[in-house]
Amino acid sequence: MTTERYRIMGIDPGTNYMGYGVLEVAGRQVRSVVLGDVDLHRMTDPYVKLRYIFTRVGALVDAYDPREVALESPFFGENVQSMLKLGRAQGVAMAAALSRDRQVFEYAPMRIKQAITGRGAATKEQVAAIVCRTLAIDAPPRRLDATDGMAVALCHFYASTSPLAAVLGEERVKGLGGGRKAASKEGSKSWERYLAEHPEREIK
Repeated sequence: MTTERYRIMGIDPGTNYMGYGVLEVAGRQVRSVVLGDVDLHRMTDPYVKLRYIFTRVGALVDAYDPREVALESPFFGENVQSMLKLGRAQGVAMAAALSRDRQVFEYAPMRIKQAITGRGAATKEQVAAIVCRTLAIDAPPRRLDATDGMAVALCHFYASTSPLAAVLGEERVKGLGGGRKAASKEGSKSWERYLAEHPEREIK
């Protein structure tokens, strides 16, 4: 029996750097295909940035042909302007994936950190360390935006396979609609079982 292979792209939207990573999935095995970032910090016109994000995400989808694209949702902090800018960047990246007829999913930052490290308050450095260890990435990227993007892809992989599907939930966007899968009451127990079976996922 032939094992199905497909790819997941993870995107960490940003207004200065947009991180991305692509995983190849074969059954329950994953490997890193590519991870990197898109440099936007020299662009001063916000609308030029948005157009560039749309173009680059579309080009990445064309180049690596992911079946599914997962994005980090904007963090709801006190700075409304920053949240608005991030929301626009995410929306444009999402639109680029949808324009290629890809399945799109969305995850909150805390859920991504919990999926990767077991702690919703983990630092970017801790996320990067576990992403690199999990995927046997010997040379970490220069910027943590890249490992953040790969973390989104890994989060989606975990969320779409048992037992974490019951823990994380997900929001899937289909065209203009979407729906959220609620987390199960058994989620915390499932997470404990998962960590017991995978001790390498814990932060040291």
